[in-house]
Amino acid sequence: MLQLRPNCECCDKDLPPDSKEAMICSFECTFCTDCVTGVLNNTCPNCGGELVARPRRALEKLAKNPASTTRVLKPGGCKRAA
Repeated sequence: MLQLRPNCECCDKDLPPDSKEAMICSFECTFCTDCVTGVLNNTCPNCGGELVARPRRALEKLAKNPASTTRVLKPGGCKRAA
């Protein structure tokens, strides 16, 4: 089950479980669409993988399977991709 992390690892923007702006890689690294397109060139800075839209969990499922509350943030934010 996806963790549904609560923030962008680059800019710390809040990304609630129903956010349409959340993007993830296959390791669940989580970023906002602004950082993915404007800084990261659609590539995860942690693993080099593809970033895709994070699925949204139905509200009735969130009650029993809540999103993560642990914030992950890259020290110093993300560097612009080459």
